[in-house]
Order: sequence, then structure tokens, then C-alpha cells
Amino acid sequence: MAIFKRGRVYWYHFVFNGVHIQESSKQGNPRVARQMEAAHRTSLAKGEVGIREKKTVPTVAQFCRDRVEPYAKAKFEKASIKTWLWYRFGVNTICGYATFADRKLDEVTSEQIADFAAVLQGREWKTASVNSAMRAIRRVFRLAVEWGVIVTGPSVTLLRGEHHREQVVNPKEEAKYLAAAVEPLASIATVLVDTGLRPDECFKLRWEHINFTTGRHGTLRVVQGKTAAARRTLPLTLRVSALMKRRWENAGRPSEGWLWPAPTQTGHAEHDSIRVQHRNALKASKIRPFVVYSLRHTFLTRLGESGCDPWTLARIAGHSSTKMSERYVHPSDVAVLSAMSRMPQQLEPIQDDPN
Repeated sequence: MAIFKRGRVYWYHFVFNGVHIQESSKQGNPRVARQMEAAHRTSLAKGEVGIREKKTVPTVAQFCRDRVEPYAKAKFEKASIKTWLWYRFGVNTICGYATFADRKLDEVTSEQIADFAAVLQGREWKTASVNSAMRAIRRVFRLAVEWGVIVTGPSVTLLRGEHHREQVVNPKEEAKYLAAAVEPLASIATVLVDTGLRPDECFKLRWEHINFTTGRHGTLRVVQGKTAAARRTLPLTLRVSALMKRRWENAGRPSEGWLWPAPTQTGHAEHDSIRVQHRNALKASKIRPFVVYSLRHTFLTRLGESGCDPWTLARIAGHSSTKMSERYVHPSDVAVLSAMSRMPQQLEPIQDDPN
């Protein structure tokens, strides 16, 4: 017998006479769900009920257009426009390839997904763009399983060779880069490398989110994000506190408004508004090229190397799971010995009295 949980409700599924049966128990108790599965099996065996008609499984394109796109638009169009655009890009890419899009969800195999990736490569797409489409496909099938449209989905393998954002900027490169950067990039980069904020979180900072009187040097609040874990309060370093105070003084000590105002549609700095500044700073500093997101990765890597545990790192980074944070924690032999030395020592065994 097999049961699984979706949300707060348990489902059961089994095969009877070559037919796959899957239904919701509408119960939150796993024991009751197993009893319901057993009763359903018994009823089928006795002929008291017939095999219920199998649900019609939609094609990949139908599911994307009818379910995924409306879901993403309602959830992310206003909360996170960047996420909404990613969903829309993925849906349009999937639906634009009829050979793949016209297949039913439960008929798609991992091999067919790999063929789709090969087609995109044949169109001279960059590896990062192909992988973005692959991640969208993976998300589509995970939603299909989560919503009970299919039982399981195919595995999706990303292409190798993607230019990742996980480059670590060393202290010398950081100093040269910050010296060559102009405002507001110089201040934004300093905040990123000292707090580990996501660039979008940094761009959306407002003066209402900054408090210079709490903590040792002040704190900042991240008030929105894709998950509850993204909303957090972080301490300011002395360097970040000093630059923010200077910026606050120069702006006339505002009580509200964007930290990084810019003539953009949103009214604040964005990736596009600092792209030229970033490119010029890399060129002037003559260091290894990196993307702005690498500054967050640099901070988290340094934090992990300092001995920070994955649970604390997850809270600082705004990760919803320690699985992501574990990538940054690489204990050295010295750290392991130090941790062991802090454990309470075992009591010496009591020797038997020879007398």
C-alpha cells in the first residue's frame, strides 16, 4: 500500500488489474488514509465498485496556458515581476515547440526533454538560456505532480558549462572593484558584499527599512521576498553603517523613500540601471569578470568559512532550507578539532577498588 501527502491531505495510489488507481482520502490522518485504500482495494476485488474513469491528462501546452501561466501571473506579477517574467519566458518557450508541447504530460520522457534542449542549442541559444528553459520545464512538472494532474514527472538534467553566479571575489579584487566603481554602484556593491543581500533585495531598500539605533551599528529589514524566509532583519557592518549614514545626510535625512532612487519604471536602481557602471568598473579595475550576484555568493562563502553553521547561515541568507546553505559551509580540520574540543569531556571511568 502506498500513500503520500499533498498539503494537509493524504492520497493513496495502487495498481489493480493493470490500472493505476489514485485518489484523495480527504483525510489528514495517515492511518485513516491507509484504511481507506484497503477498503477501496477490497471493494474492487469483490466487484462492488468498478474502475473509475481515468482523468483526462492535458498536453504540456494546455497545462502551461490553462494552469501554470494564470497561477504565476496571480502570484508573482505584482509581488515579483522578475519571477513572473521568468515564468512567462518558460511557458512561451515550451509552447513554441509543438513537437514537445503537444504531448500529454504523462507521456513526456526525460529523453524527449533532452531532445528539446538539443533543439534549443541548435538555435544557438546560450547554455544559460537553455538551462532557464529546462528549469521552467522542471517547475511545470513539479506543479503538475503537486496539483494531482500526474503521479510523477520525468527528470530534467541541466546542461553543463553554464556561466554560474557562484564566483568568489577575493579581497584584493573587491578593493580594486570598489575603488573603480562609481555611485550608486560602489555603495550597492559594498552592501551586497557585507550583508549577502540578493541584488533585488538591495535595490528595493527604503529608508523606512534602516534603523541606525538598533544593534551594534544599526540594522536593515528585508520586508518582501518569494518565501517567508526572505523577510528578515540583518545587522549592519561598520562600513555599511557609515556609507548609509553619509547617504542619509546627503539626501537631507529622509524618513522614507528609496535608498537608491533612479529614473527607472520602478523608481529605484535595477540591474539594467547599473549594468554600464558594473562593466566599466570591471574594465577599469582589470580583475576577473563577475556578475553582481557573485557579491552575495562571496559574502555567504566567507561566512561559511568563518565557521557559521548552516542553520544560522540560512537565516542570514534568507534561504527557506538549510540544503542551499550547506553549499557554503566547508569545515576545515582545524574547525572540526575546535568543535570537538568544546564538547563536555566524558567522565573518567571509575576504577574498581582492589581491596
